Amino acid sequence: MYSAKMPKGFLWGGAVAAHQLEGAWNVDGKGMSVADVMTVGSAERPREITDGVLPGKNYPNHEAIDFYHRYKEDIKLMAEMGFKAFRTSIAWTRIFPKGNESEPNEAGLKFYDDLFDECLKYGIEPVVTLSHFEIPFHLVKEYGGFTNRKLIDYFLRFAVVCFKRYQNKVKYWMTFNEIDNQSAFNNDFLMATNSGILFKDGMTDSDKEAAMYQAAHYELVASALAVKEGHKINPNFQIGCMINYSPVRPLTPSSDDVLLADKFEQRRDWFSDVHVFGEYPKEVEAYIERKGYRPDITDEDRVVLKEGTVDYVGFSYYQSTTVSSENVKPDELSDLAKAVAVNPTLERSDWGWEIDPAGLRLALNHLTDRYHLPLFIVENGLGAYDKVAADGSVHDDYRIDYLEKHISEMEKAVAIDGVDLMGYLPWGCIDLVSAGTGQMDKRYGFIYVNKNDAGEGDLSRSKKDSFYWYQKVIKSNGADLSK
Repeated sequence: MYSAKMPKGFLWGGAVAAHQLEGAWNVDGKGMSVADVMTVGSAERPREITDGVLPGKNYPNHEAIDFYHRYKEDIKLMAEMGFKAFRTSIAWTRIFPKGNESEPNEAGLKFYDDLFDECLKYGIEPVVTLSHFEIPFHLVKEYGGFTNRKLIDYFLRFAVVCFKRYQNKVKYWMTFNEIDNQSAFNNDFLMATNSGILFKDGMTDSDKEAAMYQAAHYELVASALAVKEGHKINPNFQIGCMINYSPVRPLTPSSDDVLLADKFEQRRDWFSDVHVFGEYPKEVEAYIERKGYRPDITDEDRVVLKEGTVDYVGFSYYQSTTVSSENVKPDELSDLAKAVAVNPTLERSDWGWEIDPAGLRLALNHLTDRYHLPLFIVENGLGAYDKVAADGSVHDDYRIDYLEKHISEMEKAVAIDGVDLMGYLPWGCIDLVSAGTGQMDKRYGFIYVNKNDAGEGDLSRSKKDSFYWYQKVIKSNGADLSK
């Protein structure tokens, strides 16, 4: 197993999102977010997005793991592992309960003051995402989410309040989490969580795709405006984008498969292209025109996009993507899901996600070649079923194996390929509610939380074997990956 010491100042740590662990969904003035109306699901059954909170439904985010009241205990455990950084998000509805108020909620602001102070007490840098799958539900219902230009102003107001309040506590920021997930425009869950779009019955794929391009444009303008204002508030801020990156391979060496892989990347990577370069790629402009979508993009918007480019590229990596032209030809590509093929060389997780450690090195090289900016791995990890032994221990060798292989490939990218990498923050460093399925039993953490899918358990925390392994990795700055 290859290992190498990481550069001085490398940010080892972990990542979470507010709605997946805080709980306290209606405490201290917090409003209802889209995450608060999502029921529990499973690998076979999707989460339901209900019209408000309905009696008799199980909404796992309401309590989550009660980090809101237990964060001191949890941050202490992360400090014990040696964390240098902790990625979380600010719940928009804690600050602006409906999303469009003129004045923020002081109780919500105070919570994050206290949380960031607790991190800094241990020398842990907060890495903060502003919008992480929890848009205010009022903005979804009243305005149609980010299909409405008004949301640019509402998001910017939220961002500026956070930048000003925490300007001396938070250096690293990201605007929208996994903004490129919307390339899967006919996935109702992804569109609701990213843009706050609830599709109506009878909408065609073309209707949905057009709505996605419009919403994504408004988000990109909102992000660029936030970057501009953030740099005015504190020039030392590092403000990045955040994408879900998956290097794309053709299933065969046929020209159609190779071209399809290129087209697939163009349809997915344009979000980060705009973040970094401040302009739309030619292929995407041509595609929008050819499809007749013509979203509301003004000359002023284009100036803002150029002026508000990001400082770094944050990304999640879970798996690579293999595509085949058997079901869709390159020039007919619209629904990306139709192009995805099973890679016969890769193992899969319990939830069907392909496991490809070498793909992380590919991702780091591809993103470096494309953007020439510092990179930040802000999610990576294995969702798995954990068993608690009779003595209370959790022997998660499978998680250690997964992380060991991915970190090894990451270290090759830095030491051999020269990638400029800021840090490594694996996802779900403490067990939390899965965004995709709403499950607790889909666990990622180094810290076990005693709660199951049915909501049973006392929420007590305990250390898995991976806790001690990751502690050793951090202490050695990546030089020791041994089990």
